[in-house]
Amino acid sequence: MIIILWMQFRYMRCMRKKNLGVIVSDDLKWDKQCVAVVKKANKLLGMIKRNFVDRSKATILALYKSLIRPHLEYCIQVWNSHLAKDIKLIEGVQRRATKLVHGIENWKYDDRLKFLG
Repeated sequence: MIIILWMQFRYMRCMRKKNLGVIVSDDLKWDKQCVAVVKKANKLLGMIKRNFVDRSKATILALYKSLIRPHLEYCIQVWNSHLAKDIKLIEGVQRRATKLVHGIENWKYDDRLKFLG
């Protein structure tokens, strides 16, 4: 009887699980979490670009620090990306955010970072 009941339940493998906003895959790689965070941050950058006319340094920095950065830093201690491809993805969000500041859109990335402090 116990054997029959045991065989009726099948082992279901979960490919990924979202817990407290962090995506954990079955192989414990964090690339899906990184892609999801970057996707959300890029959506917010698009929203800022569409809805805010004032693109001064102070405005963009305040919006970045209050709307985008919390998404990038949420539970970073758990899924801290150390792979170059993940770091490049996350840095791409910052690269795109620096282009929003009026007057420095065409500068090199390093110069934009120095200007923004």
